[in-house]
Amino acid sequence: MKIDGIPYRTLWLAKDGVTVEIIDQTRLPHHLQIVSLKTVEDAARAIKDMWVRGAPLIGVTAAYGMALAARADDGDEALKQAAALLMSTRPTAVNLRWGVDHMLALLLPLPAAQRVEAAYKEAARLADEDSDLCESIGSHGAALFADLWKKRQAAGAKRLNILTHCNAGWLATIDWGTALAPVYKAAEQGIPIHVWVDETRPRNQGAALTARELNWAGIPHTVIADNAGGHLMQHGDVDAVIVGTDRTTADGDVCNKIGTYLKALAAHDNGIPFYVGLPGPTIDWTVRDGVKEIPIEERSARELTHIAGKDESGQTITVQLTPDGSPGANPAFDVTPARLVTALITERGVCAASREGLAGLYPERAK
Repeated sequence: MKIDGIPYRTLWLAKDGVTVEIIDQTRLPHHLQIVSLKTVEDAARAIKDMWVRGAPLIGVTAAYGMALAARADDGDEALKQAAALLMSTRPTAVNLRWGVDHMLALLLPLPAAQRVEAAYKEAARLADEDSDLCESIGSHGAALFADLWKKRQAAGAKRLNILTHCNAGWLATIDWGTALAPVYKAAEQGIPIHVWVDETRPRNQGAALTARELNWAGIPHTVIADNAGGHLMQHGDVDAVIVGTDRTTADGDVCNKIGTYLKALAAHDNGIPFYVGLPGPTIDWTVRDGVKEIPIEERSARELTHIAGKDESGQTITVQLTPDGSPGANPAFDVTPARLVTALITERGVCAASREGLAGLYPERAK
């Protein structure tokens, strides 16, 4: 995707061919800051402190983290320690485990002299693959939006209103995104699309990241308070909801940013389609009941009690919202049961949120 006309990915190699460069997403929307990752410890910090976030991007960052680890020490024990470090950073996104396990399985059987080159080559392949997967998600999702637009246009609508939660655009992946990829594709096809952007408290990824992306792309959008979505649905101002996911179970339950479940309930109550965009690596085939089995990350209460923004002088400042002495709880994700999901949009096509639906698209992985 482009920023001020310049093509960017969220992660790339520096000119030296070994240093990994990323966009520090904690500095957005007001500052575009590039950070260099030179060690596996740097990669782990980038994931833990959310300089990079979004399940697909976390997975690729972890793969490059393993490449950085191999460059520092290509011994078996060093690679296993690097894997453990990366795995300890965030518990919910399945792509992290997938990326680390994939790299370990590739590297450990190889002679030590071949590991660094193989690691960088495979991490680059995974990055390219993620971009391709997300573009395919965009094409399949845009076809759904095109059908929906025909119906809305026949009813006299002037635009197609899509609501999204958190950020599942290109900033959450290598390129294109998951939930926003169909929006980008639909806009390219000339569909007059407008996006309602949930602010997504407490980290405000919608207001800070999704709005920033759509602003860069020139796509009409409006930032709304998290609690406004149900009201808009009741009044016919939302034609569809689309979100991403950090982990989807084999039975179609969807784990996504906290607040997603409430949007799904409101959509269900108002007869509005609720779509989830996801690449195949985000499916956890070992889990069936998302509510009972998916570990939910509990992040620092400071993310809830404090907020950062730009003051009138243009400086970014952090202020406290809550009274001194008031504690906060900050679960980062919730689980939307499959029964509330209209369809899953994958790189292989669209399917029902069910074991049968997923098995139909991924027969080689279903058990």
